[in-house]
Amino acid sequence: MKKLTILLLSVWLFNQVANSQGCVIVRNISGFGQYNLTDNGFSTSDWQLNITNRYFKSFRDYRGTSELKFPADSINTVRSFSTEFSISRFFRNGWSLSLNIPVSINSRESKLEHGGIANPFHKTHSFGINDIRFTVYKWLLPPTVKEKFNLQLGVGIKLPTGDYQYQDYFYRKEDSAVLAPVNPSIQLGDGGTGIIAELNSFYKVNNQVVLYANLFYLSNPRDINGTSVLLGRIPTTPGQISQLKAGAFINSVPDQYSLRTGVFYNLDNISISLGIRDEGTPVYDLIGKSNGGRRAGHNLSVEPGLIFKLKKASIYTYVPLIVSRKIKQTVTDKKETELGIIPGPIVRQGGFANFLVFTGIAFKL
Repeated sequence: MKKLTILLLSVWLFNQVANSQGCVIVRNISGFGQYNLTDNGFSTSDWQLNITNRYFKSFRDYRGTSELKFPADSINTVRSFSTEFSISRFFRNGWSLSLNIPVSINSRESKLEHGGIANPFHKTHSFGINDIRFTVYKWLLPPTVKEKFNLQLGVGIKLPTGDYQYQDYFYRKEDSAVLAPVNPSIQLGDGGTGIIAELNSFYKVNNQVVLYANLFYLSNPRDINGTSVLLGRIPTTPGQISQLKAGAFINSVPDQYSLRTGVFYNLDNISISLGIRDEGTPVYDLIGKSNGGRRAGHNLSVEPGLIFKLKKASIYTYVPLIVSRKIKQTVTDKKETELGIIPGPIVRQGGFANFLVFTGIAFKL
């Protein structure tokens, strides 16, 4: 009963405090790249439950590295809250298994996607399970209490369990609505079966100072998923015809990545960290084609963190402060440029904000 009470209290607490802004490019994987170094590679527990929360509010658009200044009635605001439940099984020989189940509730507020700027704002929503991941890990060196260095490899699969064709109503007039797939920024999944590769490492300088590095890469071999981004409309303008011919109105199934490195300073019950985080979506997938509509790019962050260690749990918070953003020209952008319907190189804008917040708790069961 005591463990259950702590668990329920922790979920409620982090639902209240995880307020931040984030990048629309990387979505639906709430805790990836977060690796808890409080015990390094050694653990005496057979099971661990990790609950990670991620919330962002995005209303700033960028093209390349430049922010686009839009009037207030032309702004699209995305709000996304995700809670990821991760259950891990540890074995004494350095192997471990992890099952990650993320759940999201999202909304997108806009005038332009509905009746236009002369009409009121309307919201579209999505709620449900995202794409589930299953990963197998192995420490390359035998884990011990006194180890100074270790390297962990992870290989897994991402299943297309999230609804990538989630629909809601779009208002063309105040008295009429059209049911259509929601904007890709709030879709629950991407429709692809993905291949996961992870690399985690640490080096103990001394008992207080620990260096860390994490790499996460999700490869999605599927090209496009067949979901339209037209929101129930028919293309009519030159720009829309250009996008239609280039194939930009069907959602891509893109790769994603996250890279983190930094240093931990350990005290008795608290660990303080400072690192660099880079995450995003590449222009070209590692395997397969890269057609369809995607927002390729990345954001670079300075990432402070704090871990509070209890006897059977660790409470953590990471706050990546975004210092650099870039939206890149995609395959469909290049096709539009070649068509020449609109003069000049085509680069679509993407949504960012100023910072992210990850909060969570890890239980040793």
